[in-house]
Amino acid sequence: MNVTAHDRRQRRILIGVALMFFAPLALSFYLYYGKYWHPGGRVNAGELIDPARPLPALALPLAEAGSGGALQTNPQFLNGKWTLLYVQQGRCDDECRRHLYDTRQVRLALDREMNRVQRVFIGDADCCDLKELRAAHPDLIAIRSSAADAPLLALLPQRSEAANSHRVYVIDPLGNLMMFYRADAKSKGMLEDMKRLLRLSSIG
Repeated sequence: MNVTAHDRRQRRILIGVALMFFAPLALSFYLYYGKYWHPGGRVNAGELIDPARPLPALALPLAEAGSGGALQTNPQFLNGKWTLLYVQQGRCDDECRRHLYDTRQVRLALDREMNRVQRVFIGDADCCDLKELRAAHPDLIAIRSSAADAPLLALLPQRSEAANSHRVYVIDPLGNLMMFYRADAKSKGMLEDMKRLLRLSSIG
């Protein structure tokens, strides 16, 4: 089969277009999964999950759905933005409210970059007063815990252990679980991590 000059030129154009798309993506992954997150002296406040864990696409019932479950998330709702995920079993106690408050303040402190970050809360049906939750956290994606979220929760590292409860998880814009914060983590450290991730990343 003869390859003409036109064919070779078309192939070079296609390769160039592919490089224009994938090179920034590859660079972004290198920056926040590479040397910047594995320095000699630790700089990130969160615990890096290595390797990152791809999360499944799931349509989960929103808290507003009630027992009927008619309102659901888009299956791809964890894609396209950085996500701060918090999961609560049982009533939303003082520790739960503190973490919701901290993640809200971190997102607000990102200022012009805040729209690149979303907050997701998975809680039991009786976790809290929904009106109060909405009034305090109008930007929160509140999900009612159900059997549907089991594939996602199974990928959260050791979440079921009591010592590991009250964690905040970070999900990248491609839907990968990549970092978490322990219960005693300070919001200032979380904010600095998020600023760094947003600065180094060209996605989300």
